[in-house]
Amino acid sequence: MTERDAAADETTGATPQASYAAAGVDIDAGERAVELITPHAKRASRPEVLGGLGGFSGLFALKGNYREPVLAAASDGVGTKLAVAQAIDKHDTVGRDLVAMCVDDLVVCGAEPLFLQDYIAVGKVVPETVAQIVAGIADGCVEAGCALLGGETAEHPGLMQDNHYDLSATAVGVVEADKVLAPDRVRAGDVVIAMGSSGLHSNGYSLARKVLLEWGHMDLFGHVEEFGRSLGEELLEPTRIYARDCLALIAEADVRTFAHITGGGLAENLARVIPQGLVAELERNTWTPAPIFALIQQRGRVEQLEMERTFNMGVGMVAVVAPEDTDRAQAVLTARHVDNWVLGTIKRSNDPKSTEAGSRVSLVGEHPRF
Repeated sequence: MTERDAAADETTGATPQASYAAAGVDIDAGERAVELITPHAKRASRPEVLGGLGGFSGLFALKGNYREPVLAAASDGVGTKLAVAQAIDKHDTVGRDLVAMCVDDLVVCGAEPLFLQDYIAVGKVVPETVAQIVAGIADGCVEAGCALLGGETAEHPGLMQDNHYDLSATAVGVVEADKVLAPDRVRAGDVVIAMGSSGLHSNGYSLARKVLLEWGHMDLFGHVEEFGRSLGEELLEPTRIYARDCLALIAEADVRTFAHITGGGLAENLARVIPQGLVAELERNTWTPAPIFALIQQRGRVEQLEMERTFNMGVGMVAVVAPEDTDRAQAVLTARHVDNWVLGTIKRSNDPKSTEAGSRVSLVGEHPRF
């Protein structure tokens, strides 16, 4: 370098021999992460998957004796539940949440989940952390019966903090055209069956964190007697995956439709599958929400309506079935170790011309011991 070049560098502040690593993207760490996640991706497979990891796209052969197959797709994320995982440095469960949020949306229309692709955005690639996340995703895919067909891990220095990450995924499923479950199948007299949730699932964490951590100053590592474990462990309880349970129910009973209870709560999500002219009348006295819901409501002085619009309140999935198949449907769920109960019935609306979704679900009574 000449004296003139050196002077120019001092004047401009230029950095010689800049690199991607110096800018914050570690390609070597990314390659190491791929090595660690490969075994997890391999165990979450199906016979229809063609090829392996490393291609620019995943290949899936749609085999089977389908008459008129319809593909269904659902995309979702995990939300601010990730902040809890990052705060206690536990990353092996949120992947299951990611799968659940996608495949449990798919099965609402009767679709069998076929495969899932994930997207992981990180501030800094820590191979071991990425491997924990993907291990959870693979666990979820195995439980749902779908393949982890591929995905993407992107490092975003300067945009995200080093220890932060975000997750999203898209799942694809298939259902015969004449087997698609939809609101037009629902009839007056049908029975609404609830399937118990495993806790908060993956919704309402912004409110839960505000109430318990910011206002309540509770310790994520602290033991909570009502839970029998730490607050962090309770908040990271994975979302239940109902996909195979719902498919088993379809095979054994006359299921009209399902409703996945996520953001918006029980009433708003169930209203999406109730046709105009009908109303689902639900009884709160048929179940008691888990202690985590009571803790949030009491600590935050949260009104009941706000709780019910934010959280699942203990109901993770709802099935609407023909009345004559109620006992059979409950027997199938019980045999599959799914907590379930009759939540209510479908009736004709007093205002059949109303187009408002809010008029299609009525919650009455009070929860016992809540």
